[in-house]
Amino acid sequence: MEPISIAATERTPEVQFDFAQGSLLLSGESYPEDAAAFFGPLHEAIAGHVAASPDRPLTFELALSYFNSSSAKALMNMFMLLEDAAEAGASVTIRWRYAADDDTIEEAGEDFAADFQHARFELVAEARR
Repeated sequence: MEPISIAATERTPEVQFDFAQGSLLLSGESYPEDAAAFFGPLHEAIAGHVAASPDRPLTFELALSYFNSSSAKALMNMFMLLEDAAEAGASVTIRWRYAADDDTIEEAGEDFAADFQHARFELVAEARR
């Protein structure tokens, strides 16, 4: 599967999906005008990769400084694909990176983490850049 590289905009995060390396990254702010249009192709790409390569390890890193509710729903949909893959035996890590002093993003990560039983969900506090 071809890599996906999308530069961040004022309203959308940077996307770096390198399926060959098993590395997925979303970074920045996420409040697109049309979340389905932005996240739909990313969801499809993850679904396609998981279906084609169910045994390949995946690490999904998120370093979001802000996201809206429609982005949260889209993220959860992608996370559920990865949780299902992990339940089927794939090695899946979701790494939720947040500024150590950002309680809101930390709590959002904790809320997402509570929904996982099979994928590994890591909360990673980082110094603010």
